[in-house]
Amino acid sequence: MPAYHSIFLDEPNQQLIGNFALLPLRTRTRGPAQTLPALPADISELDVDPSSESYDPLDEVLSLFRANTFFRNFEIKGPADRVLIYGILFVSEALSKIRPGMSRREAEKSVFNVSLDTNFAIPGDAGFPLNQAYEPPRDRNEAEALRQYIMQMRQELAVRLLNRVYADPSGQPSKWWLSFQKRKFMGKQL
Repeated sequence: MPAYHSIFLDEPNQQLIGNFALLPLRTRTRGPAQTLPALPADISELDVDPSSESYDPLDEVLSLFRANTFFRNFEIKGPADRVLIYGILFVSEALSKIRPGMSRREAEKSVFNVSLDTNFAIPGDAGFPLNQAYEPPRDRNEAEALRQYIMQMRQELAVRLLNRVYADPSGQPSKWWLSFQKRKFMGKQL
């Protein structure tokens, strides 16, 4: 069975830095991404339909995370798949910071510290885990734009992930999400 690929592969007019797509996001976090419309009041962020105009790559990362973490190989079919891969790697890193029995407040502190850390590797940096699959930015301006976009992704993913992990009103983290803490997508971590 093949891994699940991004539905944004055929998205027209993708802005690229290297071969990483800067796709529009539904976000309240400041950054360079184009902003998609907010969700209608009657739709929960946990139930966004892929055909909705507000569905974005971060919704896709969270919906495909558990299925794709079981694959050690992933055939990249385009720039949107690279966004998906980066998002899955970040979610893996964020989940590793949440412990069973941790309160939401403690988890927010840990996960937001990871998402707000500005010292992370981008494609082309020596510490980036998948440099063989990503092209580096052409110059410093592109590198800074990519860093800002990825930072925006990380912050928004952190918020959405915590909403899923702590969806239960009891305040306990979801055992289902935490069962994926130690899995490494393609054997890599950020």
